[in-house]
Parts: sequence; C-alpha cells; structure tokens
Amino acid sequence: MIKIGIIIGSTRPGRNGEAVARWVHGIAEKRSDAQFELVDLKDFHLPLLDEAVPASMGQYSQPHTKAWAAKIDSFDAYVFVTPEYNHGPSGALKNAIDYVYREWNNKAAGFVSYGSAGGARAVEQLRLIMGELQVADVRAQVMLSLFTDFENFSVFKPAPHHEKSVNAMLDQVVAWGGALKTLRAK
Repeated sequence: MIKIGIIIGSTRPGRNGEAVARWVHGIAEKRSDAQFELVDLKDFHLPLLDEAVPASMGQYSQPHTKAWAAKIDSFDAYVFVTPEYNHGPSGALKNAIDYVYREWNNKAAGFVSYGSAGGARAVEQLRLIMGELQVADVRAQVMLSLFTDFENFSVFKPAPHHEKSVNAMLDQVVAWGGALKTLRAK
C-alpha cells in the first residue's frame, strides 16, 4: 500500500489551510487503497532556505532540512493543500519544496487549492515546479472558493459536491503513486 502525505501549504496565523487539509484527510481516511498522513509545514520550522549546497546535491547540513527530507522521502505521493496568495502558492510552501530534491523525484502529486479564483493560479505554478522535481502531477484537482466555500472568508464550509472531486483526485494520485513506486524500486 502506498503512503500519501497531505501537505498543509501555509504557515500564516489564522490560515484556512489546516481546516481544508483536515477535511481532505477525513475523506481520504475512508479509503482503503492507501495510507494518508497530514504534514504541517509549521511543524518543521523551515527558515528561508539556508543550505549552502543546492538541494540537487543531497548534501543537507541543517537538522531541520534533514528532518524535512526524511519526512518527504517517506511518501510515495503527495496532496498539496495550497492557498493562492497574489496569483501564486504561499512563500512558505515554495520554500519548503525548494529545500529538498531527490526526495520528491518519481512520485505523484495532486492539488487542493483555495482562493478568490479557487486557487487555480497557485496550482498552475506548482505544476511547473513539480515538472522540474520529476513529480507527476495528476489532472484532477479540487478548487475551493473563498466566496462560496468559506463563511466570512474564514470558516470552512465546503459545498457537498467537492467530496466527489477530492475522491477523483485521490483516485489518480493513488494510481500514479503506485505506478511510480515500481519505477523507484528499480
């Protein structure tokens, strides 16, 4: 069985991402085709990238980088729960992604985004980043509107139809994550 990390892509005080990620995790936990774990960026205390050697070299010197690398390496696939800030993903998420390289390679990713336009532009940027990291991102995604899926832009109340979208995205992440695991085993 593959293991999928659901990454909370914001560290901002008062963030909406934790509620969204817990909702995704609750839906995922009803499934029997993979193991799912919440991963909160704020638990890793990653400062702005402070490694002297590029991540692609795999020569991590900082304890926080080594802990982050071990966590990312432990998964076969990921679901990124991302806000859209100024037409892109959060700086905290981009920073965390940049910390490691090999640990992302030949794995799958799906996206759950939220924002005034459903977070679509944040996911567009993340798809480009995933390509460079050799992560196969799936087509199905979940887009949540701050106007219709949040009360007063802060209390998460997703429309019922979004659960179907989460499962469609997870179906693809599980399938691709399993397929790519065989590639990494070689």
